[in-house]
Amino acid sequence: MIKACLIFNNHGKPRLTKFFTYFPEEEQQQIIRETFLLLSKREDSVCNFLEGGKLIGGSDFRLVYRHYATLYFVFCVDSSESELGILDLIQVFVETLDRCFENVCELDLIFHMDKVHYILQEIVMGGMVVETNQTEILTHIEAQQRIEKQEAGVFRAKRVFRAKRMGGAPARALSAAKSIAPNVNLPKLSDLQNLSLSSFKKM
Repeated sequence: MIKACLIFNNHGKPRLTKFFTYFPEEEQQQIIRETFLLLSKREDSVCNFLEGGKLIGGSDFRLVYRHYATLYFVFCVDSSESELGILDLIQVFVETLDRCFENVCELDLIFHMDKVHYILQEIVMGGMVVETNQTEILTHIEAQQRIEKQEAGVFRAKRVFRAKRMGGAPARALSAAKSIAPNVNLPKLSDLQNLSLSSFKKM
């Protein structure tokens, strides 16, 4: 099982945190700091997994990571997961981000956090790996984007419809007033539309 997924930069600033096991907020921050300290001391030439820190579970868990340019992608897993399999999973995650953001960078993770979480959710849910096929993952993401665009189009259409209805409100108001009091001399609609605030200035 995957216990947590962390992404932080070379200075230890978190860019994505997803815990699949409950930890209080303060303890989560401590885990991130501890994990960064463990990884930042390692050379790029050493293997990409090591024993987890004390806060995340110690020797019962492994930290599997990849270091890309300014970002660390880290998965904390228990003994039931294959370290090499998780390395491949991280590669799938990063390549999917690359396809979605066209060469993903740190700023993409900052300004599109919701989309990054959605992509991760397509790969891992509840600490279990649900999909490793990049084509399938991208298909689901594209389908979600189409739904979002359709919903946005419906929302815009509703706004236009409401605006048009509001535009006809003065005419309907005059018509209703005439039906109630037909003998009252009401102003013309054109006079109301040309009315300005200057007409109400105090003498």
